[in-house]
Amino acid sequence: MTAATVVPAASGSHPTAAAPSHATVGTEKKGWGYTVLGIARLMVGFTFLWAFLDKLFGLGFATPVEAAWRNGGSPTSGFLGGSIANGNPFAGAWEFFLSINPLTDVLFMLGLLGVGLALMLGIATRVATVSAAAMYTLMYLAAFPIASNPLYDTHLLLAVAVIAMAGLAAGDHVGLGTQWKRLVKGNRFLT
Repeated sequence: MTAATVVPAASGSHPTAAAPSHATVGTEKKGWGYTVLGIARLMVGFTFLWAFLDKLFGLGFATPVEAAWRNGGSPTSGFLGGSIANGNPFAGAWEFFLSINPLTDVLFMLGLLGVGLALMLGIATRVATVSAAAMYTLMYLAAFPIASNPLYDTHLLLAVAVIAMAGLAAGDHVGLGTQWKRLVKGNRFLT
């Protein structure tokens, strides 16, 4: 990286620094941090996609085969039921979601699949990251209070991280975000 050069300004004003060479106008050259951001996006996307597959098929990791969604299991009732039993202060909300459990299961599974695929591909990252942040926040609230730390856990960290991914156009790095933007031009929220 070269040092910024000073460009003479109009008389009576202060000199301004020229843009560094790694951020030249009209190019998309980015630093290595953006590649790492793209890899982080892939990892978060894989986390959602893996949860979807495990809950759908019961891969034997977090979900046993007999509790798989395709075998009649509920991907949400165990977690939400445990939350209610543990005296969660938001138990009323979780009881509501359990009362409409088939709909809750479908929405949860569609969320896992949609967020996972979008983040893995780097498309629709704004919608995907807002959805991911909402899901992470709801999971945090369902697990509240956290035994190891009564105020904070990694769900909140990831909720903030995925919002940062939206602001930094993480889909453009190690993903199809640039091509996706051309496809949905004019609809900024879908980028």
